Amino acid sequence: MHQQKNQHIKTYLVEQFNLPPEQIEMLLPSFIATLGTHMQNLEKALEENNLASIGEVGHTIKGAFLNLGLEDCASIALRIEERGKAGDHTTNFKQLVEELRLKISPVLE
Repeated sequence: MHQQKNQHIKTYLVEQFNLPPEQIEMLLPSFIATLGTHMQNLEKALEENNLASIGEVGHTIKGAFLNLGLEDCASIALRIEERGKAGDHTTNFKQLVEELRLKISPVLE
């Protein structure tokens, strides 16, 4: 799964940004590290039960997912963003973040 997701990201970057494979190989570790930081920030906002912060980090991580061609993760991040910014206390953010963590963990390993 790890290889499959990473290959998807590499193919997306080549097609969308016309980057040479060598450059992608060089940039990918930093993209993945940034994604890991965004996930930590999301989990911290969740722990603090700060809906405004959850919404903001949801927005940031959504953009990171879209830049890597991870639309499935971006759609979850969009729900987190919208419901966090709306101050929706009925949303199970913990479940959404866990779902996101599960989907992205192969890339972060």
